[in-house]
Amino acid sequence: MHPIKLVLLVLLILSLHSQSLSKQHPIIDGLLHRLDSLRQIPAVQESAAKGLLQRLIPTHFHSFDFRIISKDVCGGSSCFLIEDYDRPSRHGPEIVIKGTTGVEIASGLHWYLKYKCNAHVSWDKTGGIQIASVPPPGHLPRLDSKRILIRRPVPWNYYQNVVTSSYSYVWWGWERWEREIDWMALQGINLPLAFNGQEAIWLKVFKRFNISKEDLDDYFGGPAFLAWARMGNLHAWGGPLSNNWLSDQLLLQKKILSRMLELGMTPVLPSFAGNVPSALRKIYPGANITRLDDWNTVDGDPRWCCTYLLNPSDPLFIDIGEAFIKQQTEEYGEITNIYNCDTFNENTPPTSEPEYISSLGDAVYKAMSKGNKNAVWLMQGWLFSSDSKFWKPPQMKALLHSVPFGKMIVLDLFAEVKPIWNISAQFYGTPYIWCMLHNFGGNIEMYGTLDSISSGPVDARVSKNSTMVGVGMCMEGIEHNPVVYELMSEMAFRDEKVDVQKWLKSYARRRYMKENHQIDAAWEILYHTVYNCTDGIADHNTDFIVKLPDWDPSSSIQSESKRTESYMISTNSYETKRRFLSQDNSSGFPKAHLWYSTKEVIKALQLFLEAGDDLFGSLTYRYDMVDLTRQVLSKLANKVYTEAVTAFVKKDIGSLRRLSGKFLELIKDIDVLLASDDNFLLGTWLESAKKLARNVDERKQYEWNARTQVTMWYDSKDVNQSKLHDYANKFWSGLLEDYYLPRATLYFNELLRSLRDKKKLEIEKWRREWIRRSHKWQQSSTEVYPVKAKGDALAISRHLLRKYFT
Repeated sequence: MHPIKLVLLVLLILSLHSQSLSKQHPIIDGLLHRLDSLRQIPAVQESAAKGLLQRLIPTHFHSFDFRIISKDVCGGSSCFLIEDYDRPSRHGPEIVIKGTTGVEIASGLHWYLKYKCNAHVSWDKTGGIQIASVPPPGHLPRLDSKRILIRRPVPWNYYQNVVTSSYSYVWWGWERWEREIDWMALQGINLPLAFNGQEAIWLKVFKRFNISKEDLDDYFGGPAFLAWARMGNLHAWGGPLSNNWLSDQLLLQKKILSRMLELGMTPVLPSFAGNVPSALRKIYPGANITRLDDWNTVDGDPRWCCTYLLNPSDPLFIDIGEAFIKQQTEEYGEITNIYNCDTFNENTPPTSEPEYISSLGDAVYKAMSKGNKNAVWLMQGWLFSSDSKFWKPPQMKALLHSVPFGKMIVLDLFAEVKPIWNISAQFYGTPYIWCMLHNFGGNIEMYGTLDSISSGPVDARVSKNSTMVGVGMCMEGIEHNPVVYELMSEMAFRDEKVDVQKWLKSYARRRYMKENHQIDAAWEILYHTVYNCTDGIADHNTDFIVKLPDWDPSSSIQSESKRTESYMISTNSYETKRRFLSQDNSSGFPKAHLWYSTKEVIKALQLFLEAGDDLFGSLTYRYDMVDLTRQVLSKLANKVYTEAVTAFVKKDIGSLRRLSGKFLELIKDIDVLLASDDNFLLGTWLESAKKLARNVDERKQYEWNARTQVTMWYDSKDVNQSKLHDYANKFWSGLLEDYYLPRATLYFNELLRSLRDKKKLEIEKWRREWIRRSHKWQQSSTEVYPVKAKGDALAISRHLLRKYFT
């Protein structure tokens, strides 16, 4: 067949496929067209993509030619095209990358670097980029075919969770944000959440309603807890916010939005969910304002408990919601039509009557649409999973159909483990985005469901009457498990299921710069163990080093429900529900989540270390090696802990002394291991917090926020630890040595004292002393933790493998 005819045939097929997709989702055609009209001109997007290239691989700035193309070239959909340059030269373009937006161009660049040059891009804290395999300018690989054309099977690739801004981004300045937006573009993300700086917007909005800055000091949370203040879970905790913080974050948001727009992304902005300051009750005494129930405080302390919600049926709701949307437009310009709102997330409506639920949804949307007539409501679908007893089909339909058809998009937030699309008639006709949740609290744990994410989006998209319009990543925290996020990102451009075993071989070769048989064998094991969780349990790291169970082992003969109450809190909150789902106490002892054979993963570590002499120059290898060693030792520590408390129950003081000593030694050894890699250091987190401060008071406040979030999280009192303690636990050097180790030492000392003195375990004595020490550590600002690694990571890992598994 003549080449021109072949190209025309390909375009015809693409056009028919696109028409089929359009026919399947006609409601989004108008939205896509409107969003396209808001994009920057092609020259701006091309320039932004060149800027990304300059930051990523400056030596090859002239080796690529970038061009924006019309969707018509791709049959009406978003795509990128990679072609050889007609007249390549040593000092000029060699490869042409065309895309429908700057994001598509960046995605095409990433695709070429991955699959033609064996390069690799990951977050800095997971090893960073590997571009040593890219040939020098003038020698870039030519294509095997005339062109590579990759189109999006669904329009959107969504990114972020509403709490990611607190668990991961909170201490970032523009330099780090710029790298993140580059990473997003390379991964094909075109629909990112953009939540920074909204408190400065609210300050201006509430001023119109006679709410002062002093009133808002009791409303806003501290920097590390803003996500939960925004959701109305708490108020004032960690605050107040200084004027410096408010102005700096607004300026940062404008830079973030500017770069997102330059690359052709569509930012998702916040909208009004109904949470209001307490002072609004006095100013508008007739308003329908409800005080919400306690959310995880120890004893309902009113200083941060029980926030206020303005009922969506109250006319004031629409007034405030409209003002907030318009104030954002005044600050940022008309840049998007998509707004996030989660009024009903962990806030069950007072009645299950469908008519009432429909009226609430209608009011929420009306507040958006009065501010922006083209507004589309983007809603997290977590409520349908977490509160499934309430949200039955009639209630779901009432909410989903309460807005004009096509004006709502739902995030199927936990689709890789517990999808809703397949049990809700595709959200009853409402467009949705298939999302991977994956991570809770920014915990560090090797975990994944590779088979699910390599096939789930495809199954959903090709299912009968599919309403799927995108894929997304909704993790609570980032910078871990790079293999999971690279594969999930690719699903935005994959129209068929991925052969994971084959893909992993390519991934390992790219990530470590070369092929290695031991590494391939190790990844084969990891694929079938660590990265193949199928038990349906959400993985929140409950390893006993980082989340020491707060319980009395001598009570293990009690009934299971009473045992659970002694160290678990069952509430309607998102965080504590995650804890409950992560535990299995059928044996009478706390159990950390374990879904694989630890013996097999030890073999994978042995293979990894055998490859060390060949690969240790690779930072990506070092990160994975340290992380895998940490994972193996942490699971060993869980086993040792269980044996230790069993010895206590049996009153075997000798075994208890030996096993508790081994548990403490494991903490020390893991701390030394983590200290050998820059990416596992507490100091980085704390110093980044202090760096944002403009004065001594802010420095002290920000450090307290940073220390508190990763430890107690929320309030503690007397003998009652925070109900959210260790929710955001981290395997960081410094945190193990100075926080987790003293806690475990105190705990086991009490167990030993109980057996030695033949007295009942004084668990409350331990709790009281530990809470006192924890508060002291949270408030301390005297220790300066390292931000640079020390020690030979490979030698340390090999030593620890011999020490514990000979």
